Amino acid sequence: MEKVVIVTGANSGIGLALCERLLVEDSQLRLCLACRNMQRAEAARTALLTSHTSAQVDLLHLDVGSVQSVLTAAKDIKARYGRIDFLYLNAGIMPNPQVDIWAFFRGLFSRNVINMFATAEGLLTQQDRLNSDGLQEVFSTNLFGHFLLIRELESLLCQPGHTSRLVWTSSSNARHSAFSIEDIQHRNGTEPYSSSKYASDLLSLALNRHKNSQGLFSSVICPGLVMTNLTYGILPSFFWTLIMPIMWLIRIFTNTFTLTPYNGAEALHWLFLQKPESLDPRAKYHSLTSGRGKNYTEPRQMDIDAEMSEVLLSKLFELEKVVRRKLSERNAVKEAHRQYLSEVE
Repeated sequence: MEKVVIVTGANSGIGLALCERLLVEDSQLRLCLACRNMQRAEAARTALLTSHTSAQVDLLHLDVGSVQSVLTAAKDIKARYGRIDFLYLNAGIMPNPQVDIWAFFRGLFSRNVINMFATAEGLLTQQDRLNSDGLQEVFSTNLFGHFLLIRELESLLCQPGHTSRLVWTSSSNARHSAFSIEDIQHRNGTEPYSSSKYASDLLSLALNRHKNSQGLFSSVICPGLVMTNLTYGILPSFFWTLIMPIMWLIRIFTNTFTLTPYNGAEALHWLFLQKPESLDPRAKYHSLTSGRGKNYTEPRQMDIDAEMSEVLLSKLFELEKVVRRKLSERNAVKEAHRQYLSEVE
């Protein structure tokens, strides 16, 4: 029976590299590219079919930063597929990243240089904003939209006698210090990306506690330091030109500098081959690349608390109710307005 695999944020970077690797591993799977930009998604699909002419590659419009888009996409998924084997929660944003240049250069010539590149701790901030749903944009895109998608697809993910997998693309930048359980949307901070990724680590743990008995298993990965469009947006292009030779040199001494999307997708691909029962729900699976260019995956324990993960899950359930109610009210107003216009005409 063919596997059904859905990948959010699949039109470039790590998501696209994962899709290529999955088709090499299993040319018979049913692959769905769930993307916000359909023009780029179509280009990605064409590229994949050029290498895998007989592959089944579907496209799905999905903006995980929009509640309405998530609900519409979920409805489309349920109409297309009878089950889901893998749901890769890969889409994410880091808007308007700001780098402390002086801290960067101090770290560049210090013993902390590797950790600085690997985690961006004390170096990187972002300017977040509210989206059309009244939610913080980074929280909505990186976490809540995916949470809502899972909720909508539970009938396909939790089926008797069938095992389904969730795989979150997290980050080494996911730090406890950037997250507050009292401010899960990170309205009052300057590191929404780090906060959202730490929240995804917590949510994965909570989902395992509640859903393993129903055949749904969740895992978290870290792709390492990968050069993607998101990464290149952090610094001006001339900075990357300046420091890239240094980064390739540092790679000799650390395994976290995966650098290419193909290497960064190593843990995502590795998890595709594993039995979920053998995995550690408290581990983050890291994509690593040796100085000689060998890719491998290594589990590392996450700094997460089970009690906090349960509180986060409860808060997400509460927020879901609020968001659904507001969306229903907004749609009712739009429908009433539409009917009024039709009567006037």
